[in-house]
Amino acid sequence: MKTLWQVSFRPIGKSKVNDTYQSFFVDSVKSLNRDVTFSLTQFDEENVKKFIDDKNIKSFYTNISKKELPNGKKYSNKLMLDNALSQFLNNDNFDYLIYSTADIIVPNNLFQVLSKINEKNFCALIYPNTHITNGVVKNNFWPHYGIDLIVFKISKEKARKFQEIIKPYKQYDWGITENFYLAVSEALNLKTFNLFKYCNVMKFDNDFEAFTEDRSWQIKSWRENQGYLLDFLKYNNLSQLYAYGSYYYLIYKFFKFRDLNFNLLLSYLIFYPYNLIKKIFNFFKKN
Repeated sequence: MKTLWQVSFRPIGKSKVNDTYQSFFVDSVKSLNRDVTFSLTQFDEENVKKFIDDKNIKSFYTNISKKELPNGKKYSNKLMLDNALSQFLNNDNFDYLIYSTADIIVPNNLFQVLSKINEKNFCALIYPNTHITNGVVKNNFWPHYGIDLIVFKISKEKARKFQEIIKPYKQYDWGITENFYLAVSEALNLKTFNLFKYCNVMKFDNDFEAFTEDRSWQIKSWRENQGYLLDFLKYNNLSQLYAYGSYYYLIYKFFKFRDLNFNLLLSYLIFYPYNLIKKIFNFFKKN
């Protein structure tokens, strides 16, 4: 089984914390002992090429200069995906196309679990993550925001359709990535599977102080990308709740009784009754 793994790395040498997390990520993928090729699209991030050479990573490496992006933009998940899909279609017969961030530890049983899914084409993810903050592992049922590992098992035909429907789509900088991927899975008519019952993704909190990526920057970026996603949803006759409903809609879309265990059920109960009631209470309290 061959896998193309789409990911991008932060600059190396600016933050020892982030460098360590990215090293953990690469080591966790290599420890899977699978035929994995990384689809690496970088945007002038310093020292990344040396990092992947030192790590002996098999990859398609592409650098897109920030000068080629709109003014003030740092990177684009859409451009990363464009490259990954072209590589998926034009090279070896890859069985999986995986998107992930580089601040996680990948579960060592991932491919064993994937191999048991009896579908020719599907989308699989792991939600929720188990967060690690300041070296402390948080509980693995609290519904944090973020889906940091999404697996597509798709035929060449599906990959070509994937490539076709996203041509007009745009996305820059942070935010709304998982909303987009879940919308695409519906557009491609893929069954979705939440592997949380069998797999555990360890998610590190990045050292954002090493970069100019504070919360206000994230909010601004997310709202801009929400507009791009809305255009994509309208063009493909998909629900606008992928853009407006946030995680309340996303989690509803991939909910399946078959995927439940006690911790995931607890996560749903916290996210919907508890969080929703809390939001409503806070709304009326402010008004």
